[in-house]
Amino acid sequence: MKLPHTIQNHLGEELTFHRIIQVDGVDRLLVSNRVQPGAGPVMHTHWQQDESLTVKQGNMGWQIQGQEPRFAGPGETVTFTRGTPHRFWNDGQDLLICEGWISPPHSIVFFLDAVYAAINKSGTERPEAFDAAWLLTRYASEYDLPDIPVFIKKVIMPIQVFLGTIMGKYRHFRESPRPLPPVR
Repeated sequence: MKLPHTIQNHLGEELTFHRIIQVDGVDRLLVSNRVQPGAGPVMHTHWQQDESLTVKQGNMGWQIQGQEPRFAGPGETVTFTRGTPHRFWNDGQDLLICEGWISPPHSIVFFLDAVYAAINKSGTERPEAFDAAWLLTRYASEYDLPDIPVFIKKVIMPIQVFLGTIMGKYRHFRESPRPLPPVR
């Protein structure tokens, strides 16, 4: 995908992937986001990436799984290290604007582009079920949604992917990047 690249979902999130720079020999993808009041991603984990956001405008709520919510205002930076389940949201009444980075980028542009498209396809807060199952199964070594029960991720979703494959539901993922091997 060419950069810059902007994605949006109908829930009030817009994310722009700007460019890749090198920091200490490691690729760092520069990003910015615009999040409407109350919107933000669900609890998620990047197994192989660190993520950092600096609030430029508005108020950001953020949480590490199992901890109390915390808050950041303009000029404050929050960094989520790889393997840490986290979420963030617009905790104010005005637009939340952040700038930050994801390092190393790996498949994040493809993955989030596909997740946003699946959310828009469903028209609800949840991504379209077949696409979600395919993405979370194929990229399980890179990303996780810890609030989904393990039985669903390990048994139900692979069955759903098998059925979706038979039904031809994944043609739009033909050019998808290969998943990374697990590092856990």
